[in-house]
Amino acid sequence: MKKQFALIAAGIILLFTLFLFGRTTNNKSLHSVSISDSNTIKPFNALQFITLEKAKLSPNQTIVVSKLETELSASVVSTQKIKANEALAGFWRDSIKSYEPYAFYLSEASKLDNSEKTLTFAARIFLENLRAEKDLSKLNWETTTAIDLYERALKLNPENDDIKIGLGSCYIYGKGRSGNPQETMQGIQQLLSVVRKDSTNLRAQMMLGVGGLVSGQFDKSIERLNKVVTRQPQNAEAVAYLADAYAGKGDKANAVKWYNISKRLINNPHYAEEVDARIKSLK
Repeated sequence: MKKQFALIAAGIILLFTLFLFGRTTNNKSLHSVSISDSNTIKPFNALQFITLEKAKLSPNQTIVVSKLETELSASVVSTQKIKANEALAGFWRDSIKSYEPYAFYLSEASKLDNSEKTLTFAARIFLENLRAEKDLSKLNWETTTAIDLYERALKLNPENDDIKIGLGSCYIYGKGRSGNPQETMQGIQQLLSVVRKDSTNLRAQMMLGVGGLVSGQFDKSIERLNKVVTRQPQNAEAVAYLADAYAGKGDKANAVKWYNISKRLINNPHYAEEVDARIKSLK
């Protein structure tokens, strides 16, 4: 019950995140994901998806993408393959504005390049999108790919705390929020390795707060998130998470307090409506 409530509570967080990062066009929210769905998901095949997307292109666009694909197929050396994958990624991002093909080719290029910079850049693209992904098959693909990219980067720089935070975030925002406690704990362990070394790392503290929220450990979540908002009172994301943590715990007074603060910080009419409805449901 606590896990299910945590998932419902997390829905308002993702609604907030959509507005914060300007991603309202995707209309994704966490409470579109249910635990029962996770047993029946189908694997997402990026290449099959790209084939379907190509069928929607105009004749001129088809010519362009076919040329780029031919260049990729003809590439022999690694530098050529990287350049060809990057060109395809740019085409799908700029000309078509289709995320999945862009992310796929970007990840392929970064793996070939195998530098910390390109791997972490591609991983962050996946992480940003999976936070608001409601399609479970795509969520699994995004999570698995992001984890792979972060792990490759971590091998190159095992002491990089930012990479560890990104990796931990993937587990929590990925399969963890669809009801897999083992995935959540893997993420939490990555984050704990950071805060044990540096307790002032607020990014890690906030993600530990999210991990507590997703796993139903509301007291731990509140403890972590309070550390963040004390140091960063204008951190709207942390405030929104804290409100949900109090709501999950059943502390209505504090939940309402922090929801109202989040409304002032975010200052978005639609978000305010959703929060008002959330507050009303608590009373």
